[in-house]
Amino acid sequence: MQLVPPWLEKLLGTAFFSVCRTHGAAARSECNMYCLDCNGDAFCFYCRSSRHKEHQVIQIRRSSYHDVVRVSEIEKVLNINGVQTYVINSARVLFLNERPQPKSGKAVSHICEICGRSLLDALRFCSLGCKVVGIKRNGNTSFMLEDISSSSTRMISSSSTRREEEELREGSQQDIYPPTPPPPLSSTSSTRRRKGIPHRAPFGS
Repeated sequence: MQLVPPWLEKLLGTAFFSVCRTHGAAARSECNMYCLDCNGDAFCFYCRSSRHKEHQVIQIRRSSYHDVVRVSEIEKVLNINGVQTYVINSARVLFLNERPQPKSGKAVSHICEICGRSLLDALRFCSLGCKVVGIKRNGNTSFMLEDISSSSTRMISSSSTRREEEELREGSQQDIYPPTPPPPLSSTSSTRRRKGIPHRAPFGS
């Protein structure tokens, strides 16, 4: 059984964010897309529209000069169990490859089994690349969705991730858009509460 899909290692070795040779003058010409059907090189937004419209495509993003992919995209095609995820710019993401980390004297509770990077949670790997190495070394886990122990667990995990992302999206929208102002008072109530213009009493004759 294939524990690592054939396109994954090609994805992990692909260079992203170069300028597209065909659409270099356009605004969105950076090559940050990858087609799982073609399993070729990275391409830009315009190449996707023209050549990969009906294909399965994922978008790569950047965080501190490292490539990441959104959990909501990658979990549709891979079992990402055991890989640390992070919330960056209001979206849950995971890193494609391991990142160098300076050695710290502090004791950490959780570390990546492959590169030793400190983790936030009790998980096994810091990135998809480290999970690939772990699978090849031990063979006791897999990227194939069918190998997740129970479909109910997958559904619960997926729904909780979606709910979390919806909450994050709602939170970010609240930051961007000001709250709706209260409706104006009706003319009747405003007239009743407004003070009238004072009038002097007429002088006696």
